[in-house]
Amino acid sequence: MSTPPAHPRIPYGEADFRRIRLNRWLYVDKTRFVRRLEQERYAFLIRPRRFGKSLWISLLENYYDRFWADGFDATFAGTDIGQHPTGEQSRYVTLRFNFSMVNDKLETLEREFETYCMIELRGRLRRHPDLFPAAAVRDILEPPSIASKLSELFMYAGDHDIRLYVLIDEYDNFANTVLAYHGAEAYHSFTHGGGFYRNFFATLKGGADRSGGGLERLFITGVSPVTMDDITSGFNIGSNISLEPDFNEMVGFTEAEVRRLVETYRDLDVFNQDVETAMGIMGEWYNGYRFAEEAETDLYNTDMVLYYLKHSIPNRRVPTYLIDTNVRIDYGKLRHLLVVGRQLNGNFDLLRDIVGEQQVDTRIQPSFPLERLTDPENFLSLLHYFGLLSIRDVVDGVPRLAIPNQTVKRLMYGYLRDAFRDVDVFSVNLFRVEQLLMAMANRGEWRPVFDFLGEAIMRQTGIRDYISGEKVVQGFLAAYLSVTDYYVFRSEAELGKGYADIALEPQLAQYPHLRHAYLIELKYLKRTESAIEAATAAAVEMATAQLERYLADERLPRQFPEVRFIGLIVVFHGWEMVFCDAVRPSIDRPGVVGNDR
Repeated sequence: MSTPPAHPRIPYGEADFRRIRLNRWLYVDKTRFVRRLEQERYAFLIRPRRFGKSLWISLLENYYDRFWADGFDATFAGTDIGQHPTGEQSRYVTLRFNFSMVNDKLETLEREFETYCMIELRGRLRRHPDLFPAAAVRDILEPPSIASKLSELFMYAGDHDIRLYVLIDEYDNFANTVLAYHGAEAYHSFTHGGGFYRNFFATLKGGADRSGGGLERLFITGVSPVTMDDITSGFNIGSNISLEPDFNEMVGFTEAEVRRLVETYRDLDVFNQDVETAMGIMGEWYNGYRFAEEAETDLYNTDMVLYYLKHSIPNRRVPTYLIDTNVRIDYGKLRHLLVVGRQLNGNFDLLRDIVGEQQVDTRIQPSFPLERLTDPENFLSLLHYFGLLSIRDVVDGVPRLAIPNQTVKRLMYGYLRDAFRDVDVFSVNLFRVEQLLMAMANRGEWRPVFDFLGEAIMRQTGIRDYISGEKVVQGFLAAYLSVTDYYVFRSEAELGKGYADIALEPQLAQYPHLRHAYLIELKYLKRTESAIEAATAAAVEMATAQLERYLADERLPRQFPEVRFIGLIVVFHGWEMVFCDAVRPSIDRPGVVGNDR
């Protein structure tokens, strides 16, 4: 028999609230939000992937379903809602659907959907034989479609004073897959007109609207508002609480919650990393999500924090890979938004600009149909719902959205690389790039990286239509320099009372042996520029002065005392790299290096 761990188990990948609680695994108490949620009878919540939505659904089921009443005290012992229940606990029959369980093969989608829903419905009814005798179950399940079965159920529940709570997780899962891989026409076939999915939600709306209809409460969650807008012509059967400040912290971890977790495991002698170092890493890579304009708290991605702790306990070093592959949004899910007819569209240009500027001011739209997704404000809103952009500030009454953390920044650069390759604009061997970046990080051999990328840009003519301006060049190079995890990648890093175009700061917590870091200043000359030599010389002189200021910033040796920062100047003339060299600083102090070749 194995010895149980001397610390609460990290429930990474677990979404069964009852199992977590009864096994006394780690749980960050979010039950206080049950009280606030009860004020919304029919609620709709959008949050990014792997943010704790499924666990919240499980919490609601265990709190409200009468089937779990006997175990209520044990399941909710010590929680906020367990100590101060609302009076609504254990009074409902819950119908719980998770539409990620539906096989999304287009040819059999409707049949798979109907079968899955029928199995779930039948199982829920059988849990309550005192409310649903065999004859009633037969009558409810007799109609041919799940929509008509639900209509029978709502009528029966209304007639017999049975309170129903419908919980829907991943409501848009298979719809998003169909849209991404089969197109708008296939998607419209079941979300519009008499489509089976639209009929399903129309039935829910009918049950909610009808007096004595039995459907007392409804909670729906997913990652995008698009499908809900399409299947209901706007979410008009309840409250979209996604942008409400009261629910900002309902899923995800606050910094205080993450710190308590780290300190708890430290005090149990199973986490031997420095607390401040660990908090710094997780803050850099996992923090920065805010979902409401009026909210004041940033959130950490739940999955990412648990991933870090799982790979750090008991007493292990910082995880080798800081990005959990489970949080990635597959490029294929975004492709239809960026590419039309093998051409990059306006959404791609918008994405590229955001990656370059790191922020954008726009209002967040609460809902929008597929047909309006190409509108810039809707596309940006979708990136916010996906967790690729997050509220940083509110400027003149308009939210300022920014890339929340290093993990998302790496994902965004990956989307740019994938899109360039997808339409044959530019493609290089990423393995070769990673090998060169490894030598750049470990041995200070920076020149081969820029020679390789410069030659590739010259050789591949497809990229030439996109090389037009310093920000474009900066974004393009950043997409490839960010491949390695040796560095924390920063654009427009504030140093020396200015902003370095690119800063590559060593990830010392993972790679303490690194001794080379880089500040890169990019200059761009228009293709129409004729006096190339003079213009290049002027650009180099300006970049040299800027880098000298940046390299003289006292924060560098203070934060990285054993690291040598190399200042690099890169000048492009259109798509041609005409200059690349290290700056020779006019100052002489440790931590600064010039022509280190």
